[in-house]
This record gives sequence, structure tokens and C-alpha cells, in this order.
Amino acid sequence: MTITITAFQASPDRGRGLARDMHVRWALEEVGQPYDVRLVTFAEMKQPAHLARHPFGQIPTYEENGLTLFESGAIILHIAEHHPGLFPEEPDARARAIMWMFAALSTIEPVVVEFTTTLIFDRDRPWYADRLPVLQDRARTRLGQLAERLGDADWLDGEFSAGDLLVIDVLRRLASSGLLDEFPTVAAYVARGEARPAFQRAFADQLAVFTASQAAP
Repeated sequence: MTITITAFQASPDRGRGLARDMHVRWALEEVGQPYDVRLVTFAEMKQPAHLARHPFGQIPTYEENGLTLFESGAIILHIAEHHPGLFPEEPDARARAIMWMFAALSTIEPVVVEFTTTLIFDRDRPWYADRLPVLQDRARTRLGQLAERLGDADWLDGEFSAGDLLVIDVLRRLASSGLLDEFPTVAAYVARGEARPAFQRAFADQLAVFTASQAAP
């Protein structure tokens, strides 16, 4: 049975590949697994059919052979466990790759998302001028810590893994903020991830969906 994932019919990121289906698309491309995409509108995401797949009415979801998953981190863990290419074979290295998956979504992403959403959506708030530098400094702290850990290595722990995939895809949210430019080794790390053929294929596919949504009458 072909894998089916869900994604926005018209993503609010306007084709920049920042919606979380990008995590899953990239992972499937890395392991060479074909997949279908069920596109959903915001209204459809709150209907019973989609809520049966994702109780919180979000994307992405993953369906294969009667298994339905939600949460991009859990989906990528499942993909990595069942297909070679995203986890090292050595057990300790595999454990560290999973550690970085958790770090991406639990330690790095909350700081990045709070900063970027405030930057984009809260400019008219009376507290914006005071709050933004605080959030910016928190993001800088995470980037500095990551730069120190990365050093001059290409990837976080030997070969590219699911941990790198999630960390890089989270950091891509900072592209328009200019913060990545302050940390050249981290910026180069993100660029290496984006240069991977699997990322390029995944990005092109999600961009094609957005382009088609804009051309529709």
C-alpha cells in the first residue's frame, strides 16, 4: 500500500516549505519511498474525516497499511526505523540521532517559532519593542550553542541523520530574520541540508502544490 500523507491545499507559508509536511516529505525522499499526498483545506482539517486521523485538526498525517500517525517527529521516527538512510546502524549512534530529533522539536523549535511568529504577527502590539529583543537573544543563544556543538563538522554526529533533518528544517524558519547570518557555521549547515537532492525534490513538490493553488480559479 502506498504511503499517504496530508498537507495544506494552500499553505500559509506561500510555498517556502515551512509547514511540517516538509519534514515528512524530506524524510520519505531520503529513504526513497514513494508517497501520495491528500491535500486538505483549513475547513476540511476540522471535519470528522480528518479529525479521525489527527485529533487536533492539523497536518501532517501518515497512513500506511492500516497504520495512521500524526506528529511529524513520530512520523519521521517511524520512517527512519523501517527504512535505511536516516538512522546509523550502530546502536549508540542511533540513540544520539533520536536525541537530536527530540532536541530539534523540544529545545530548538519552541524558541525559533516564538521569535519568528512574534516578528511576523505582533508588530502592532504595544509590547512588541520590548519583547522582540528578548526572544531574539534566546534564539541567538540556541544558535550559539548549536554552533559550538557543530564545530567544523558537516553534520551533528557523523553521517547525516533524521536528527540533522529535523534540526535543519526547524532552523530554516529563521532564514528571513537574518539571525542565521550571525552564525556562519550554522548557516552553512542549513545550506548543506538544503542542497541535498532529497530536500530539493521535497521542496519542489510542496512548491508545486502551492503554485497550483494560486492558479486555481
